[in-house]
Amino acid sequence: MDYAAAIRERLPATWRGDDFGQLVAVLESYLPKEDLEGIFNAYELSAKAHEGQQRLSGQAYISHPIAVAKILAELHLDVSTIKAALLHDVLEDTSCTLEDIQKNFGEDVAVLVDGVSKLDKLHFHSAAEAQAESFRKMLLAMVRDLRVILVKLADRMHNMRTIDALSAEKRRRIAKETLEIYAPIANRLGIYSLKVELEDLGFKAFMPFRYRVIEHALSKASGSQRQFLRKIEAKLKKNIRDHQINGRLVTREKHLYSIYSKMRRKHIHLSEIVDVFGIRIVVPDIDTCYRVLGLVHQIYKPMPGRFKDYISIPRVNGYQSLHTTLFGPKGMPLEVQIRTEEMDQVAERGIAAPWKYKAVEKHTYSAEARARDWLQGLMEMQQTGNSEEFLEAVKVDLFPDKVYMFTPKGDILRLPRGATAVDFAYAVHTDVGNRCVAAKIDRRPVPLKTTLSNGDTVEIITARSAKPNPSWVNFVTTAKALNAIRGFLKGLKKDEARELGKRLLSQSLRPYSLNLRRLRKTQTSSLLKELGGLDIGELYEQLGLGKRLAPVIAGMLAQQVDNEGDVATELRPLDIAGTEGLLISYAGCCHPIPGDDIVGFMSTGRGVVIHRSNCHHVAEYRKHPAKWIPVDWRRGVKGEFQSEIQVKTLNRVGLLAEVAGRISATLSNIDHVNVETDDDESTLLFRLNVRDRRHLAHVIRSIRTNPGVVRVNRATG
Repeated sequence: MDYAAAIRERLPATWRGDDFGQLVAVLESYLPKEDLEGIFNAYELSAKAHEGQQRLSGQAYISHPIAVAKILAELHLDVSTIKAALLHDVLEDTSCTLEDIQKNFGEDVAVLVDGVSKLDKLHFHSAAEAQAESFRKMLLAMVRDLRVILVKLADRMHNMRTIDALSAEKRRRIAKETLEIYAPIANRLGIYSLKVELEDLGFKAFMPFRYRVIEHALSKASGSQRQFLRKIEAKLKKNIRDHQINGRLVTREKHLYSIYSKMRRKHIHLSEIVDVFGIRIVVPDIDTCYRVLGLVHQIYKPMPGRFKDYISIPRVNGYQSLHTTLFGPKGMPLEVQIRTEEMDQVAERGIAAPWKYKAVEKHTYSAEARARDWLQGLMEMQQTGNSEEFLEAVKVDLFPDKVYMFTPKGDILRLPRGATAVDFAYAVHTDVGNRCVAAKIDRRPVPLKTTLSNGDTVEIITARSAKPNPSWVNFVTTAKALNAIRGFLKGLKKDEARELGKRLLSQSLRPYSLNLRRLRKTQTSSLLKELGGLDIGELYEQLGLGKRLAPVIAGMLAQQVDNEGDVATELRPLDIAGTEGLLISYAGCCHPIPGDDIVGFMSTGRGVVIHRSNCHHVAEYRKHPAKWIPVDWRRGVKGEFQSEIQVKTLNRVGLLAEVAGRISATLSNIDHVNVETDDDESTLLFRLNVRDRRHLAHVIRSIRTNPGVVRVNRATG
């Protein structure tokens, strides 16, 4: 029986379409026929509820839930999840109620649909709060049922596939959220197939020019590389067969956002990335993985320091594989991944992998179990702070750039790079963190603020009467530790909070050679007026409760006292959250301009120094978390800002004048130019005055069209 045809006969002609037939074809490939009737009923209710509605693209709205269901069907999700996918928008966009869903499809489907639905029918003070509260609800629903996030990820996937119908501003906002929240969640849950597509779609919508540049460069280089890979693949296949090993080989290409992220993170050119192309070898069992590794190393020499054993120590999302980078023919670098069939399924699908792959070996635990442990941690975090604080904490926790440490008993803990002994204590248990007084690394006593390294064995010493030290907020990196300490601070009594705030401000004034007792009343009065008419006790209380940052207030007081002298000429006002009245200067290493993502660093004598987020100094400054603060550009900011561009040109007479003329034609003034030449090419470094990123892009495009210009790029900090 053709079930797709049968359901079409029951529906009006306006609801029929090839999309539903394609969904049914996928479902029939893995579900029993008797399960399809309930899915048809869910489709029928959804089609009736959305009748007459259209997407911005002009398509009938029902095409969206069908597409979401198809994405999940391709992951072989169960019947309830497919039904929830077909119904996931009816609560928001139609008159259908949760009771209707529960009555027709049961509690299981109703819980899933409710978990995915936004909270747009409630009142919030801001769009940011609405987004954060909706996200909080979704994550807490995940704790009850992990399938909630699978529906939400598929929903976001189809929205990203059809994002071109939206305005440019909405595309950027949604793409940014996808890169910051949804792709990292897919990665955290080990669903590689969703993570890769979400990242590339987000990258294309958020940074279309960079996407096209990398895509073009990769396509130019990939032809010869693929031919090379086929020869290597044939050689490896023959060697494996000769040793009577069953296995399959797959060639793979690193996706564009991963390439861009690596270029940005390591400040390298595309040509310097050694693992753009690679080969995956899938074998029956773990013993064979290590045998194949030995065979591969006999054929091609391994690069020192480039071997990673994720089988013995899996990644935080449950991923397991052996990774090795080889010197291929003619020295071409080649990454080889070796894993079992089960590991390959878990790597691609994570928590969505078939149940038989949920526990690969007895000594490991499944991607689903790891996800539940992570969600349990989120449950602890959400008990302190408001929705927006919770969302920011989750963002911190989502990026698993991890190092591996050991407890004295040999258990492995994974923490973000830069984590301290206090972070480790809270990772063991919240009570251990709250009561820790000292730490040992490899049996040697170390300060609690010590940054941990891969392979450290960490021992935490506790005392029953100990309490969290408020100064820990300045150096911990994990969301769990930060939330636990802030939760303790919020529980302080008013008098204790005021005393603590006074102490914190006094400490923060020391770098400015200032003392609270020596400050004139006029100086503190002026500051309190700027802060909205607080009295000094209220300010201390807010500092003690963590509502204001002591280093920021100290900087404002220093501004009142210091003779600004010549420095003031380079300082300009900028709207910065929580830093009312601070002086601002712009870093000469990276030259930030309006439109750039930026961060601020508290600097003695210069107030807050603004850097681009990708400036190489930012990584160094982040070792001092108490001194850097989030900043953003004032809306409609006016004026001219310095920027630097590097222009590679052929060596010919008059080209410098031609390029300078192009810059002048874009209404940009040149402050400085430096020229370096060799036999064939010249490198011109221009320091310009521009209004914003758009103006700078216009300058760069104008220069690129000049004959003799080889390459133009913005100088990076």
